[in-house]
Amino acid sequence: MTEKTKVVVAMSGGVDSSVAAALLKEQGYDVTGMMMRLWSEPGKEESNRCCTPDSMAQARRVAGILDIPFYVVDAKDVFRETVVQYFLDGYANGETPNPCLMCNRQIRWTFLLNHALALGADFMATGHYVRIQNAEGGMRILLRAVDHSKDQSYVLHVLEQDKLKHALFPVGDYPKPEIRAIAERFGLPTASRKDSQDLCFLAGEDYRNFLQRNLPEILQPGSIETPDGKVIGEHNGLANYTIGQRKGLGVASAVPLYVITKNANTNALIVGTHEQMGTTELTARDVNWVSGEVPAEPFRADVKIRYTAKEVPALVQPMMGNQVKVTFDAPVRDATKGQAAVFYEGERMLGGGIIQ
Repeated sequence: MTEKTKVVVAMSGGVDSSVAAALLKEQGYDVTGMMMRLWSEPGKEESNRCCTPDSMAQARRVAGILDIPFYVVDAKDVFRETVVQYFLDGYANGETPNPCLMCNRQIRWTFLLNHALALGADFMATGHYVRIQNAEGGMRILLRAVDHSKDQSYVLHVLEQDKLKHALFPVGDYPKPEIRAIAERFGLPTASRKDSQDLCFLAGEDYRNFLQRNLPEILQPGSIETPDGKVIGEHNGLANYTIGQRKGLGVASAVPLYVITKNANTNALIVGTHEQMGTTELTARDVNWVSGEVPAEPFRADVKIRYTAKEVPALVQPMMGNQVKVTFDAPVRDATKGQAAVFYEGERMLGGGIIQ
């Protein structure tokens, strides 16, 4: 390692990216901190969890303690046009989108990476809990974090080899408690800072309130139906409901009913019994294979259908049009359009796509 190896660390004012910067500085890299100023609704700038004035001040303090340069990049417009619009379009199409996927693909690992490379950086690092392993031929493999409870490989299934060759993930080799201990060792003010869980641009609010202000036309009433088409009630906008939801449906039934799916074409909310909830197969689109190579044959994998779900065994069959068919060994609940299905082989994350 030489001082000439330059790395830009995407900083957020949180403990993970702070420790990423500290570890890289300790390892002898030439480190620069970079933080994005993201879009917020007018008047809610102090509530955007990714770039509040307090978060920015924390990141600056960390950079000062580590004695590294620190830059702020204005990403408001590109964030609004890509990530927020993706969120709105997904709900307009009857999906439950995960905007973190679009943010990682287009904002962190395209927009910000380009800024890092323009500064002469060899690598960009983030505080994601994931690991990279070098393989033959220069290929880079993505592995789950040592701390499985914090693993974020699910939201990084969108990364391709041309991005991974510039990527570093310093915290993926450590359990979270050790990351906080490292922050204390370096005297970083973020050591005890709480983790952020919500979508940054929602400013801590329920997503329904955000949709009501920014896309009220999709919150149109429609019918609540059983799987066989019987109308049993009225909903107040498909976006107000989540797959698997039981409470708050507003329909009388002798047995508990759950949201099974949404039909955006007919504006119908389909509900059914617990036994009707499971599915044994799904199709995913916009599939990204981390290796850059589409598997030639169907293969066995453990599949995760949402960030908080456990992996379950399945057969994954690549299809034309950048799609896959996933057939599960046993029925799974809450497979949701707009979320990602991500494929694993042991610790290795192979890729994933959007459930349709």
